[in-house]
Amino acid sequence: MKRLLWLLPVVLLAPLAWAALAPITLPTRDELFEIPPGTYARRMAGDKVEILPDRIDLTLGLNDQLLLRNRDEVPQQFGPVLIMPGQSFRLPFEVASTYSFACSAHASGQMSIVVAPTPQAGWQRLQWRWQHRHRLMNPETAA
Repeated sequence: MKRLLWLLPVVLLAPLAWAALAPITLPTRDELFEIPPGTYARRMAGDKVEILPDRIDLTLGLNDQLLLRNRDEVPQQFGPVLIMPGQSFRLPFEVASTYSFACSAHASGQMSIVVAPTPQAGWQRLQWRWQHRHRLMNPETAA
C-alpha cells in the first residue's frame, strides 16, 4: 500500500499539467451572436431589449472572430457596417486590444470587444481553461 502512495500525487497533478501545457483547440474561431427576429419591433414598443452583451471577450488564435447574424426584419448597424436582414457579418481580430463600436442592437448604442492575447503555456493557459471550462466541455452549447 505504501508503495502505491507515491502514485496519488501523480494522478492528481497529471490533469493540471495537461491543462497548463496542452494546446487549446476550439471547434471554430467564430464567436456567434444573433440578433433575433422582432428585436426592433420590441424596442419600438418600449421593451428594454438587451440581446447582445455590452462587452464581448475574445482570445487571439482561439475565438478571435466575431460573427454577427441579423435575424431581425430590419437592418442593424455595427460600427461602419449595415447588416441587412438575414445577413451575417464576420469581423476577425488580429491584435489584442479593446475595441468600441456603435451598435444599433444595443439600447445604449455602444458595444465593446475585448481581445485578449493567446494564453501562453503554463499558468496563463491553466487560467484560461478554468475560465472557459464550460465551452471546452460543451462546445455545441458554448455559442
